[in-house]
Amino acid sequence: MSDQMINLSTRPMLRLMADNWWVALLRGLFAVLFGVLTFVWPGITLLSLIILFGAYTLVDGVVAIYGAIQGRGQASKSSLWWLLFVGITGIAAGILTFFYPQVTGLVLVVFIGAWALVRGIFEIIGAVRLRKEIDHEWLLICAGVLSVIFGLVLLMKPGAGALALLWLIGGYAILFGLILVWLAFRLRRLKKS
Repeated sequence: MSDQMINLSTRPMLRLMADNWWVALLRGLFAVLFGVLTFVWPGITLLSLIILFGAYTLVDGVVAIYGAIQGRGQASKSSLWWLLFVGITGIAAGILTFFYPQVTGLVLVVFIGAWALVRGIFEIIGAVRLRKEIDHEWLLICAGVLSVIFGLVLLMKPGAGALALLWLIGGYAILFGLILVWLAFRLRRLKKS
């Protein structure tokens, strides 16, 4: 189904996402920024990585919850719970990261891996719900699958340490962010049509 043929008035979840396309854009830009900063500072210390990760997950969580709150009354509650859950887990991950900065590299890697895995699963669930409203909406599914793969890799290889996985973490964040930015511009185009 082409973007010009979509009637947003009959698709409340898609209309909500199109009306708030900038939420996906912000989430994507913050992910890209986080990823770029991990490459710009290759000698980053574990504490710096913890602070960057905590700030990223906190901002991402707040933006996701804002998107869910904005959707009240525009989409059914069952269509928004996944975004609310992604936001709550992001805020929880950020707060825990700031309260326990002395976390070892191994625990941080497991923590990041578990967060990415849970987040990815719920993004896939949300994307499946969105697919009921629009054909060929695979970008959010790709972002969810990428999160699941990233989480599994980190959980299966935690001994490599957070600093050794810095490039993987940065690459994941950039790729995930670019997918969200692409999705945001598709949603913006839908809103204009």
